[in-house]
This record gives sequence, C-alpha cells and structure tokens, in this order.
Amino acid sequence: MSDWSLKEVLTGLHDDIQQRLETIRKTMAHPGTKGDASESVWNELFNKYLPVRYQANKAHVVDSDGKFSQQIDVVIYDRQYSPFIFHYEGQIVIPAESVYAVFEAKQSANLDHVRYAQEKVRSVRQLRRTSLPIPHAGGTYPAKPLIPIYGGLLTFESDWKPALGDSLLAALREDQQEGKLDFGCFAAHGYFYPESGSEKYVLNRGEKPATAFLFKLISELQFSGTVPMIDIQAYAKSLTE
Repeated sequence: MSDWSLKEVLTGLHDDIQQRLETIRKTMAHPGTKGDASESVWNELFNKYLPVRYQANKAHVVDSDGKFSQQIDVVIYDRQYSPFIFHYEGQIVIPAESVYAVFEAKQSANLDHVRYAQEKVRSVRQLRRTSLPIPHAGGTYPAKPLIPIYGGLLTFESDWKPALGDSLLAALREDQQEGKLDFGCFAAHGYFYPESGSEKYVLNRGEKPATAFLFKLISELQFSGTVPMIDIQAYAKSLTE
C-alpha cells in the first residue's frame, strides 16, 4: 500500500502559498516589488493547477468598442477557444469575451482594498461582450448566453478582527452590482464565496484556505461552461474608424 497521503499533499500546497506570501510581506520593502511578487504567486498557482483550458495573467481587458479596463492583477481567461490575445513589451490585452474571472491581489484585506477591488472588477464587467451563433454540421446553434465574470480579492492576511466577519461582509455589500466580489482568499485566515441562490456569503475560516479556495474556484468555473463565440469582425471595425 502506498505511503502517500492526499491530506498531506493538499496541506503542502496551501502551506507553500501561505509561506511564499508571508515571505514577500516580510522581506520586500518596495510596495511595487511586493505587489508584483504577490500577483506572481497567485497567477502561478492558477496556471499550475487550473485545467489547461484556462490561463492566468496580469492584463488589461478590451472590448470591440475599443474600451479598456483598468489593469487587472489576475485575469483568468480562455486559452482554448479565444482567437487572439495581444502581447507587447510585457503587456497583455485580452478580449472581454474570453474572461472567466478577475482578481485584485493585495497584501492585506481592508475596506479600502475591497473598494479598490470592486472598482477594478467593475471596469471589466462594464465592457461590451459579443456572442455569435455557432455553426454545426446540421445548421446553427443560437448565440451562447454570456457567462458571468467572477470577481474577487486575493491577499495574504486581513486587517480586520476577526479576519472574516461583519466588517468584511459590510464592505462586500457596498457593491452587489457590477463591482460585486464573488470570491476572496486571505491565505492566512480563510476564504469566502456567495451562498447559492442568495446574496449572502459563506465565510470559511481555516481549512487550509489557499487549497480549499482553489478547489471551490475550479468547481465554479466548471459550471460556467465555455466562453461565447467572439465576433472578430466587431473588433476589426476599429481598423477603419
């Protein structure tokens, strides 16, 4: 019988993420360097463990009207069916139709950082997304309904006491529209997600949150399905305007 332990494997994944974020927090003095390193930890986690149809990067999101989002720390997007992703001098631009989720990465969670994350998420959800009918051998399927774009906040810790409590819930309730944060992971404390069929949140404290959050996110992405068929010609019109 194997001496492997699934519990130990999953615990090790969380511990690695928490320790890396804690090291960044303690050792890097420059805010920009600290922020870049934290974003890298989360993007690496998603790129390593999400199914290969997904990819995660720091990026801007653009729509076919030529409107851009703010720069987003972590964008989870489709890499299997998306026809183009623009890379130039280290900058990445992703079409709005390709986006599954967007996250702001900070060192700690507090009211200002929740509001900032809501602003970033809002800048993506306000973009226009196209969806074309899908041709097949027997005819054409109707255009696929747009999938929800998840939004969230990723941190090492929380400034609130308790870390996940009424203060967090009050901050999240400030925007339940285009800036709504669906998910959050505070690696040293826990994670949150929306309760199915309601506007309430489930707060999970402990439980090796980085790993538990990753599994919850994968589960929700599975139910999202596939991104819509993008109207490339809608983007091409910007060349003649």
